[in-house]
Amino acid sequence: MALEQAGIPAVAVHTNVFARLAQSTARAAGMPRTRQSFVPQPVVDVSPEHLRGYIEGIDPVSKKPFMQGVIEGLTGPLNDEDLKGMSFERSTPRLLAPATEDDLQQLFMDNYWTDFMPVILPTEERVAAMLKGTSHPPGKVVGRMRPTNFREAWELTVEKVAVNAVMAGCKPEYLPVVLAHAASGISARSSSTTSLAMTTVVNGPIRDEIGMSSGIGAMGPYNHANVTIGRAYNLLSVNGQGGSVPGDTYMGTLGNAYNYSATFAEAEDRSPWQPFHVQQGFKPTDSTVSIFFGGRYTTSGFGPRDTWKEKFVRCITAGDHNQPPLIVMDPLVARLFVEMGFDTKEKLAQWCSENAVMPARDYWDDQWVQTLTLPLAVAGVEPHAAKLKAPPDQLVRMYEPEEIKIVVVGGETQGAFRMIGGRYTKAATISVDAWR
Repeated sequence: MALEQAGIPAVAVHTNVFARLAQSTARAAGMPRTRQSFVPQPVVDVSPEHLRGYIEGIDPVSKKPFMQGVIEGLTGPLNDEDLKGMSFERSTPRLLAPATEDDLQQLFMDNYWTDFMPVILPTEERVAAMLKGTSHPPGKVVGRMRPTNFREAWELTVEKVAVNAVMAGCKPEYLPVVLAHAASGISARSSSTTSLAMTTVVNGPIRDEIGMSSGIGAMGPYNHANVTIGRAYNLLSVNGQGGSVPGDTYMGTLGNAYNYSATFAEAEDRSPWQPFHVQQGFKPTDSTVSIFFGGRYTTSGFGPRDTWKEKFVRCITAGDHNQPPLIVMDPLVARLFVEMGFDTKEKLAQWCSENAVMPARDYWDDQWVQTLTLPLAVAGVEPHAAKLKAPPDQLVRMYEPEEIKIVVVGGETQGAFRMIGGRYTKAATISVDAWR
């Protein structure tokens, strides 16, 4: 679109499963008739001959020969109509017509407003009761959300968040935590072929105030606050971004069970290290939510035993190359690491970074490293550029120390740890206190 606006003919090429997304992106950017051509999905892990067939074949969207569409797009000038923006509907009705509970449950499922588990129907009375959990007015905009970059963003108001909190089964006192999730602008239902999900960690006094769990079963279905807050985050993401419909606004090829609920509290009082939010510059008395983007892989182990180094290296290097790990460990594990000299989380992250290495050939032979990291390396951005210059057999780091994050949680019944794909940015820690 930028090339066309600069007077340079251009055609964007996408796979057909992203047709609606590509077209709505162009519409949201004010160029609804941007020249676009489409090839079938997939375009990875297939032979060059197979890909050549796409180019010589039929565009699955326009139903014309692919190259004909490309040539017409490059040679036919854009007119005023092509360059004119379009308006589009982003609102939903505030109220539904009365119906039986069974009919309403079915309506919610038919419209993909749920996670396909039964919901608490959000009546006006229930939503009003939920809104008592915050001092903010119902019409206040909490944030904006969209399933992918560049797509139109929908507004989330306090009332809309409260509706989803009711549906998830939250109590009113949980609402500030749910609002903080919404204020992040990070969707828990991000649309990618790679089946993303978000893991969120709650820190500060709010954990005890609302009875969240950081102990036995904290990452499972054993605590009302943990489960319903995580579920509310996923539901508000679905309904606050315009949907999450397989094959339309959701493209995760496998799906992800973390999309039900993946929220827990850090065991600050039993950890030998700084709480996560304090590491990010917040005060111990602040209450926050931190969001980790990814969730595509999980590895696990026990210890640290005699061979912990080998085990950690196997677990970390088994992860996605562009998804740094969120390392979640029981307090028993954390204390043993302190005894071994890792008196801060940062020291252990540094060790992991220095030892999670692989041959440069293996590092670059990854679909998403080539897609997302290679352009940065070619442009000279470090540390990626140095890795690109490395000989094929030279060992390179998978992650930088600051990319590896550690959170302490667990009931101290076993010295267990878990590594979850979880890219983090500092902007992904949000104040809960701001939404009380």
